Amino acid sequence: MGLGLAALLFVSGCSRAPAPPSPEFEQASRRWTALYAQKLDEAYLDPSIGEIEAQLQRVPSDSVDSAASQSLLQRIQQGRTRMQAAQEEKRRAVANARTVPTLDPSSTNIPRRPEPEAAEPADAGLGDAGVIAGPQMGTPASELVAGFQGCFTRSMPVTVEGRGMRDTWQLSDRASCQLEYPSHRDTSLVIEDGRVLALLPRSAMRTVRRYEDGGTVPANDGGR
Repeated sequence: MGLGLAALLFVSGCSRAPAPPSPEFEQASRRWTALYAQKLDEAYLDPSIGEIEAQLQRVPSDSVDSAASQSLLQRIQQGRTRMQAAQEEKRRAVANARTVPTLDPSSTNIPRRPEPEAAEPADAGLGDAGVIAGPQMGTPASELVAGFQGCFTRSMPVTVEGRGMRDTWQLSDRASCQLEYPSHRDTSLVIEDGRVLALLPRSAMRTVRRYEDGGTVPANDGGR
């Protein structure tokens, strides 16, 4: 019995403590957090993401940060695959749009861009009056975070018919922003795939109450 107890104590004394936190993981995690805050989902396609992945792969398997580093590495790889697939789908949609007949605007809630008008003789007094300031269709959502003088803020998500739930942004109520971007007053910027999909006047949007049984009714008699 004495020999058995001694053997047990010997085996217990040989167990190794987990390796200390990994500096590689700490640096990679900090770089990823800053990159995603700046570019949102576009961060998955940023050229510097390869360096972050390399740092995560160098985290020792016996480190206390090993599981967290593998989880972050898997998240980055899955996000890159998703964004690459979205880009490919968008390229196919653009290619198909060149051959598919234009849909009747009344069949969709997304407003179409106005058809270009025939060129008229230039008026020397117009200058740059035709240039519209602020984000337009196709503007990356990452530019709304810190660009445009910080005049655009996140708003409530909306459900776009045929497309599902989408994030929206709106112009800030600050007086300087209202003066700088007057064409964006009372307008919601609908975001899809990391870019501005459409600029919708709030007067064209409907608020609907949804009940637990699945039924819906307009929120008021004005159709808003």
